[in-house]
Amino acid sequence: MQVVPLFVFVSAAVSTEGVARRLHQGHSQLEWWGGRALRLARPTVTYMAALTLLVVVARFNDGRFLGTFDGSLTIHLWFLVMLLVVQALLPLSVAADRRFGLGAIVGLVVMAAAVDIIRAGAFLPTQWPTLGARVTSSDGAIGWLNAFFVWLLPQQLGIAWKRGRFRGSLTGLSIVLLGAAWLAGTVMSGYPVGMIGEDMDGNSNMLPPTLALIGVMWLQVGLVLLCEKPARWLLDRERLAGIVAFLGAFGMPLYLWHKLAELPAAWLGEKIGAPIDAGTPGDPGFWAGRLWWLALCLLMVVPVLAIVAWIETQRRSVVPHAQSISAILAGGLALLTGLAAALVLGARPGAIIGLAGVVLASLLLRRRGSG
Repeated sequence: MQVVPLFVFVSAAVSTEGVARRLHQGHSQLEWWGGRALRLARPTVTYMAALTLLVVVARFNDGRFLGTFDGSLTIHLWFLVMLLVVQALLPLSVAADRRFGLGAIVGLVVMAAAVDIIRAGAFLPTQWPTLGARVTSSDGAIGWLNAFFVWLLPQQLGIAWKRGRFRGSLTGLSIVLLGAAWLAGTVMSGYPVGMIGEDMDGNSNMLPPTLALIGVMWLQVGLVLLCEKPARWLLDRERLAGIVAFLGAFGMPLYLWHKLAELPAAWLGEKIGAPIDAGTPGDPGFWAGRLWWLALCLLMVVPVLAIVAWIETQRRSVVPHAQSISAILAGGLALLTGLAAALVLGARPGAIIGLAGVVLASLLLRRRGSG
């Protein structure tokens, strides 16, 4: 399961008109990006501060749980790094849609396919039926170009959808069928089934992104089109629309903090003797252990998110913008560096380095007074 493409798709759709307007008026797109970066930095400061406090506390006890989940508590920060880079290229994506229309989407798919073909050395059409197996058995060096081409695709799709280049349930059904066929074909050619992390053999559709991941994007965009009419009908109901708006406002804090629930879940599981560590798939009791783990995480995520919601409601609702291009560039670099450090190094010592970078970014991307 991989839901991140849907986040990128929606983010692009809701940002398209504002970016297009600024392009038309000749305004700096860096100022817009600086505001988006600051909105990501502010809740991240709180999360990194909490991780740093946990690291300090762990030095005064055995730190077993923090050690076990050291990488897990920061691994999800990859999404923020990717989103910041992709959003920085949003003006180019808007311009590409204006010039090429749906051709911009086709172009990204072709470039992503070319990267995987070169990575696999499968230059003959007769080799393409085993493309996935060749990709996963090769070095991923050139494959990292798809960190741009593949993740720019949901952004380009969001822009095209917002501008009405594809609409309707019939189109949605066609795209869903395309996604299902795409996934079936890529998996049959040897790509891994999982769309998050690595499989048991160390193969991955994420590190770097592959053609198989594009099938997930087709499915999600198709489902958006299929659900659009009933969803809009439901959102005409004021109460439901209010709930969605409330949850949307806390989207980024919830994403940041949900991993922290693993620590109290592991502690509680040990106290009650739950069989949460049941080996690998295929071992006796593995699936029962997974159900225990999911139940404990769901139970413990509620108080964690309640605390986060309270913290976020104390923040000022007006977010200021950066005051200069130099401040935006320096702040963006500090933010990306801090996130990357935490992502690569884990909670220890990545949290402390990450906190320093994110705090510096928040200061640089902010100016006095309201934005």
